[in-house]
Amino acid sequence: MERTFLAIKPDGVQRALVGEIIRRLETKGFTLVGLKLVNVSRELAEQHYGVHKERPFFPSLVDFITSGPVVAMVWEGEGVIASARKLIGATNPLNAEPGTIRGDLGINVGRNLIHGSDAPETATYEIGLWFKDEELVSWQPTITPWLHE
Repeated sequence: MERTFLAIKPDGVQRALVGEIIRRLETKGFTLVGLKLVNVSRELAEQHYGVHKERPFFPSLVDFITSGPVVAMVWEGEGVIASARKLIGATNPLNAEPGTIRGDLGINVGRNLIHGSDAPETATYEIGLWFKDEELVSWQPTITPWLHE
């Protein structure tokens, strides 16, 4: 079963959208296997956004993700990486489709509410960066037979 990392950024937490975002993922049929509210250290932020280190916007990414609490999550399900990215919507909420998290709730590219892993390798790296193995719970919801053949 595929896993992905998602993080509700400080703007999503401050705007009290955590429940709405989790509801959308649960309604889609994905299983939450890791969840925590964290104040992100600069070190973790720099590791998480390391791929952007040489870009001019890197310092503002680090400043923003460390500006308030973040809800870090691991979700599990068939095709969860691609499906979660579709549920999240385009990076810039002005370009995101209605019905997506960013399309419905996002304000602008700097306040786009949520991060989602973009590939299996990225998901594995990000899950390992944000969670210890013992913080993840493997379980099967009783609704599973109603979701999958």
